[in-house]
Amino acid sequence: MNEIRILGLRVSDRIKEAGRAQTILTHYAECVNTRLGFHEVSDDVNSRTGFIILELRGAPEKWDLLEKELGEVGGLDVKKMSFNQKQKG
Repeated sequence: MNEIRILGLRVSDRIKEAGRAQTILTHYAECVNTRLGFHEVSDDVNSRTGFIILELRGAPEKWDLLEKELGEVGGLDVKKMSFNQKQKG
């Protein structure tokens, strides 16, 4: 079976925490297949809270390291979803 892992990140203060989180994500770039980030934006509001969704690829051992390092960033809440995919054949 192959595992598909999704990490959801809630960034409580984008301005304060974005730099450290970005450094970690850059270091583990080979593990990220898809990255989606969003936050509330309007004419009146540019929210300090943001969300990032990561679909991971490659070695699960590196995924664990990525998750651990992100979890050590203050103001970052990390949640994991894991799916097992049966191989055909």
